[in-house]
Amino acid sequence: MRYNTEERTLYRSRDGIVCGVCKGIAEYLDFSVFWLRVIFFVVLFMGGFFPPVVVYFIAAILMKPEPVIPFSDVEDQEFYNSYVSSRSMALHRVKRTYQNLDRRIRRIEDIVTAKDYDWETRLHE
Repeated sequence: MRYNTEERTLYRSRDGIVCGVCKGIAEYLDFSVFWLRVIFFVVLFMGGFFPPVVVYFIAAILMKPEPVIPFSDVEDQEFYNSYVSSRSMALHRVKRTYQNLDRRIRRIEDIVTAKDYDWETRLHE
């Protein structure tokens, strides 16, 4: 998946086989996914099982997932990168948004359930 900016960024592919690392690297390098996977399996069997698998899963953890929809401009890309890079900041942002919504809903409920709220006038206007 490519976006409209000139700069390419390394992402894990969402439709990869295991975690999308090989496909993401292949798309970033503009290389064949098949040959990159062949190279990975050759290294896997020639160099031992443990080191390549550990490196693969470390890469899967460190690489950001590919965006679901393409970016329309650079600001969208910057927002996505900041959102994905700091999970605690994203959680704080979502929590703050829900707290603001909860506060607004309580204020509306207080107005509507007040004793001096004139339902008859409001309904027949």
